Amino acid sequence: MEVSVRLPGTLRRLETLIAERGLKRSAVLDPADLAARTALPERTVLTLLRGGAAPEDTVNDRVRLRIHTLAQGYLARSGKRMSDLAADISQSLGVSDYWARQVCDGRKMPSVELLHGLVRFFDVEDGEAFFTASADEALNRALLPALHRLERAEQDPVQALLDRYGVSGADLRSHGSISRDQLERVLEGVLRSVLPAEGETHR
Repeated sequence: MEVSVRLPGTLRRLETLIAERGLKRSAVLDPADLAARTALPERTVLTLLRGGAAPEDTVNDRVRLRIHTLAQGYLARSGKRMSDLAADISQSLGVSDYWARQVCDGRKMPSVELLHGLVRFFDVEDGEAFFTASADEALNRALLPALHRLERAEQDPVQALLDRYGVSGADLRSHGSISRDQLERVLEGVLRSVLPAEGETHR
């Protein structure tokens, strides 16, 4: 992953591509989605997207907050209770239910070994760095794939059209995941880009 590029540079490049392509900014820089993917508070993501600085914190603060955020997201998606999650972590990591609940509540700091176990349990990318990276580093990591996708699309007019209409390759491969109207608009744009206008000839 392109870790040498800092967040301000990534944001500048994304803003330029968004403007050039006529894309919806919220489709690329969605604070709620980025907050969920980074386990950062949405207000922090908004501040960083606007060029501000995240609140100062310690590594321990980051780890506790991100585990707590992941736990809350897990409960919201699964419909389970905290006691269920604690029991699952207890069984998976070989720790007590009490310890698991304290960690998920953000009240206890896990050891490096147990943090590694939580990486596996929550299936997060970037390993322990997901929990320990500063807010700007975490957000930058989450934005780089979108930046690379848009930069690749500069060399591919069809991909650029798909991006403009918010359609991914996965959408086209998935049955029923793209609406008829959306598909018609994409195909219309593709045809306009490859067929000569009336009165013109192929070059």
